[in-house]
Amino acid sequence: MESFRLIKKSPRVGVLKTKRGAVKTPFFMPVGTIGAVKTIKPSELKEIGTQIILANTYHLHLRPKEKFIKQKFGTLHNFMKWEGPILTDSGGYQVFSLAEKSKKGKSLVKIKENGVEFRSHIDGSKHFFTPESVIQMQLDLGSDIIMPLDVCPPANSSKKGLMNAVDLTIKWAKLARIYFDRKTKKRGNKKPLLFGIIQGGTDKKLREYCAKEIIKLDFDGYAIGGLAVGEEKRDLWKVLSWMDKIISQDKPRYLMGVGTPNDIIKATQLGMDMFDCVLPTRTARHGVAFVKKNRGYEEIDFRKSKLKNDKKPIDLRCQCPVSQEGFSRAYVHHLVKIDEILGIRLLTLHNLYTYLDLMKKLRAEY
Repeated sequence: MESFRLIKKSPRVGVLKTKRGAVKTPFFMPVGTIGAVKTIKPSELKEIGTQIILANTYHLHLRPKEKFIKQKFGTLHNFMKWEGPILTDSGGYQVFSLAEKSKKGKSLVKIKENGVEFRSHIDGSKHFFTPESVIQMQLDLGSDIIMPLDVCPPANSSKKGLMNAVDLTIKWAKLARIYFDRKTKKRGNKKPLLFGIIQGGTDKKLREYCAKEIIKLDFDGYAIGGLAVGEEKRDLWKVLSWMDKIISQDKPRYLMGVGTPNDIIKATQLGMDMFDCVLPTRTARHGVAFVKKNRGYEEIDFRKSKLKNDKKPIDLRCQCPVSQEGFSRAYVHHLVKIDEILGIRLLTLHNLYTYLDLMKKLRAEY
């Protein structure tokens, strides 16, 4: 049975079927890295229109551990009281994010032919991830969409570095596919979806080569990785244009880790269906809100003193709980200035609603 149905091709609107229900595309996934979207309850996520969330396998493996979640609660959904679908990232991004960090002079990550050795950023303990073990971790978590282990190279990688990342990503995708099929062959329609990840930096030939090899493995969907690692925005759009021509129309396209509301609008125009990003929650923790402006969005910094006497809501055109309950910019500014956690909560609710409402409007507009 096909998991994805494309309703409209240009621009794209569709439905992605998971074992925990259908999700309308295009959609945005709030990031709950360690099993929680920062400061927001799962019930609140549902109230503001969240269809699906993202969690991270690497962080959950460090604590509380996927085996604990499986043995004590059955699934991550039960553990965190979220009833909808969950996509779990593989830990491949941590290959990039931890690569240049060190603890007591020791590297936190070593990429090997058969997997990745991590040193925990918490206590320095060693953990070895293989393509197979990462799939098993996500099966133990009860994930609805599983991502294979990949190598996410930084934007300034050499041609050789990009080639090595592509070759390992393809090799590991094949091993992940074999392991996943063996472990889920008896589940029928109750098995999770497995996506492939396409790497290659901003090199056209490498991107196309990686895409063609990953597509041969017939995944349920395809993710474009390695595009939130410092590249120029114009290069991002070029890569998406290439991928739009290569990935089949009847497969969902997932742009990993991007970006602002304006970025998402542009990316949907270039054929992308799925998005995640820490920006709505991270900017909220820094006192910043995304607000509608003309046909796009701008940022308002609530640390600025010019908002001290502003009685308007965060966004005059917003229907989020924060604006609807009448909280003024002046009050939010006050909360942010005194480091009151309620300020972070209010801005996080607003920013997430803004992203989710944007996706709803894009589905309706398209």
